[in-house]
Amino acid sequence: MLAAMWKIEWRDDPGEGGPLYRIFVLTATALVIGFAASFAAILFVECVVWLNNVLLISPRTRIQYEDVPWIVPAATVAVPTAGGLIVGILLRHCSRKKRPLGPPDVIQAVQFRAPLPDMRSGSVSIAAATISLGFGASVGQYGPMVYLGAMFGSAASRLRLRVSNLPAIAVACGVAAAISTAFNAPIAGLVFAHEVVLRHYSTQAFAPTTIAAAAGYVVANVVFERPALFLVDFTGVGHGHEFVLFGLLGALAAGVAIAFMLAVLGGARLAARFPGPATLRPAAAGIVLGLTALWLPEILGIGQELLRFATIEGAFDLAELPVLLIAKIALTALCVGFGFAGGVFSPALVIGALFGALFWGVVTAATQIENSGVAVYAICGMMAVASPVTGAPLTMILVVFELTRNYDITIAAMVAIVMSNLIAHRVFGRSLYDVQLADRGIDLFQGRDRARLAAARVAEYGIDNFVRADTNEPVRDALERLAGTRQHEAFVVDCNGGFLGVIREVSGAGDTPALVGDVVEAPAVRFDETTTVWQAIGRMDTLADEAIPVVDSKSDALIGVVTKSALIQAYQDVSEQLRREENAPL
Repeated sequence: MLAAMWKIEWRDDPGEGGPLYRIFVLTATALVIGFAASFAAILFVECVVWLNNVLLISPRTRIQYEDVPWIVPAATVAVPTAGGLIVGILLRHCSRKKRPLGPPDVIQAVQFRAPLPDMRSGSVSIAAATISLGFGASVGQYGPMVYLGAMFGSAASRLRLRVSNLPAIAVACGVAAAISTAFNAPIAGLVFAHEVVLRHYSTQAFAPTTIAAAAGYVVANVVFERPALFLVDFTGVGHGHEFVLFGLLGALAAGVAIAFMLAVLGGARLAARFPGPATLRPAAAGIVLGLTALWLPEILGIGQELLRFATIEGAFDLAELPVLLIAKIALTALCVGFGFAGGVFSPALVIGALFGALFWGVVTAATQIENSGVAVYAICGMMAVASPVTGAPLTMILVVFELTRNYDITIAAMVAIVMSNLIAHRVFGRSLYDVQLADRGIDLFQGRDRARLAAARVAEYGIDNFVRADTNEPVRDALERLAGTRQHEAFVVDCNGGFLGVIREVSGAGDTPALVGDVVEAPAVRFDETTTVWQAIGRMDTLADEAIPVVDSKSDALIGVVTKSALIQAYQDVSEQLRREENAPL
C-alpha cells in the first residue's frame, strides 16, 4: 500500500551527517545525476532522430525518396504499424508494469516517499519510447526524458548517504537536468522539478536541483552545442491592444487543452474496449496513424518541423491549420491511449502552436486589427495549451524567456498562460498528470497532506492491546478484563473471529450472570479495510467512542481497532513530515 511504502521505504536516516557533510553529498550527487541524466537524454534524442532518418519518418529523408513511387507510402503505413507491434510485445512481455511509465509515476513516487517502479520496467519503458518516437508515433519525447532523468536520481538515492529527503531530491535533480537539456533552459528545468515533481520549495532541494539543471545546460549547450527548439525573429509587441488578444487566445487555448486532455483519457477508455489482445493495441493505432499520414504526413513523429513552421507566416493556408490541429489531437490520443510509449508535452506544444497560428489567421482575415505577426501568437498558443496539460505555468513562462531571450514575447505568453490556466484548472483540474493519478485512486488536488492521509488505511494504525470478548463468557469476566485497561469497550467476536459488536462498562453490572452475547451492542461507527485515515478524520466529530472497530467488508472478521488518538497522531506525523521536507536546511 502507498502509505506503507512511504512510511517504510524512505524513512529518514537517524544517523544524518552535519551541514558540511550534507552540502558536499548534495552537491556531488547533483553533479553526478545532472551530467549522467543529460548525456542519457541526448543519447535518447539522437537515437530517435537516427531512427526517424533511417525509417523515412523525417520530412527531409522522405523528400530524398520522392522519385521512388512506392517506398514512401509503404514506409508511412508499415513503419508505425511495425513500431506498434514491437512496443506492444516489449511492454506486455518484458515489463513487470505492462505499461509505459512517465511523469505521473515520478510524481507518485516523490509525493508518497516510495521507490520508482523496478529498473527493468523503467528500462523497457524507455526502450519502448525510443521505438515509438523513432517509428513515427504521435507522442512526445519530454515525458520519457523526465522519467529517464528520474531513473538516474532513483539509482543515486539508493546509496546510504545519511542525508534526509535525499530520494526525492535526487529524483528532482534528474528531472531538472532532463528538462534543462531538452530545452536548453536551466531555469525552467529547475522550476519544473519544484512545480510539478516536488511541489514545494526548500533550500535543501533548491540548491542541488539548480546544480543539476546547470549541468544539463552545460552538456547541451556547451559540450554538444544543441540548437534551440525554435528560433524566432521578433522585435516586440507593436500594439497595446494585442494584450487583449493574447488574453482571449489564452482563454480559447484552455478549451483546446481541455479537449486534448479529455481525448487522451478517452483514448485509454477506447483501448480498454479493443477486441483483440492488448499486445496488438499499439499496432492497431499504428495502422490508423500510417493511413492518416498518407494524407497528412506532418502528423508523424514528434512534430518539431510542424512546430517551427507554425511560427512562420504563410507556411500554412488558413484551411490547413484546423485539419492539422484536429488530426494531431485525435492521433495523439489514439497513440497514447492504445499503448505507444511517450509523453503528451511535445504534442501539446505542437497543438498549441497550430492553434495560435489559426487564431492569428482568423483575427487577421476577419478584422483590420493591426498585430505583430504570427510568431508571437503561435508561441502564446503553444504555451497556453501546454501549461494546463503539464500543470506547470511558471515553467512555461520561463521556457519562453530562455528560448527567445525576448522580454516582450515572454510577457505576451504570460498573459495567455495565466488566462488558460485559470479556466483549465477550474474546469478540468491542475494537470493531466493529476487526473491520471486520480484515476489510480491518488488525489493530489487538495494538497500533499490530504493525498498522503487519503493513501493511508486506518487498519495500519490499529492497536493490538484491545479487549476481545467471546459471546459465551460471562459479562462479569469481560468487564473485569476491561477494568484493567484504560479502554471503555470490549469487542465481541464469535468462534470464527467474526465481529458481532461491543460491550461497554455500563452494559452490565459486575455481579450480573448474563453472558456477553445477551448484552452485545452494535457500534455507532465501524471502519473496514478500505477506510482511509482522511475519511476517518472527517468523521471524528461523529465518533462517540474512543476506539472504533475495523472489520473486513467481506468476511466480517475483526481486523483490529483504531483509536481517535491514533488518527490524530497520524495527521500530526504527516504534517510534521511535510514541514521537515519544506523547511529542511542544507
